[in-house]
Amino acid sequence: MDFVSLLHSQRVWDLPELPHFDPATAPSTPLPLFHTWFAAAVAAGQTEPHVMSLATVGEDGFPDVRVLMLHGADERGWHFASHSTSRKGAQLAARPHAALGFYWPAQARQIRVRGTVTAAPSAESQADLHARSTGALAAAMTGRMSEVLGSQEELMEASAAAWQRAQVEPDAPVPTWTLYVLQPTEVEFFQGDTRRQHVRLRYRLTDEGSWASELLWP
Repeated sequence: MDFVSLLHSQRVWDLPELPHFDPATAPSTPLPLFHTWFAAAVAAGQTEPHVMSLATVGEDGFPDVRVLMLHGADERGWHFASHSTSRKGAQLAARPHAALGFYWPAQARQIRVRGTVTAAPSAESQADLHARSTGALAAAMTGRMSEVLGSQEELMEASAAAWQRAQVEPDAPVPTWTLYVLQPTEVEFFQGDTRRQHVRLRYRLTDEGSWASELLWP
């Protein structure tokens, strides 16, 4: 089968029933709805519901996107982490604006978040790192994210040394590890519909600091 035929043979939301979402019942702010939808995605068996896309803008003005994990979502915003010296870290330092995208096909739902990004204090960033697994600490210790890699053997050697240190020093600091908080100015909730009558509810932060909501055409 050629690529186009294979592509066109794919289907989305092959589910016996899609969830019903009545925007009239939505809360006045986006965070409680995000928590509710996240819990529903977990209950529906969604694979890796905590994985999201992060979009930033490079110094050339072009967008950049990658997939990473959500580390939290509270009144301050949506949390994620990386090295400040990584490509995304440099982009956020120069242009502290970003967008997040969640896609949960188990319920035909997606969520988009846009806003300004700030770096959490060092102590909070280190606490975030040390709350994770030994493997995560070891990966952070290699510390050369986004740099050119000479060979796979070089990575294997650095990784082995980092694993050994992480096991011996589970509280070892990694100064470049940074917890970022995206403070939202816009959050959109999308509920898919098999008849393409999708529900799109967008929250916008007003100049007064309150949230306004509105429906969007699909």
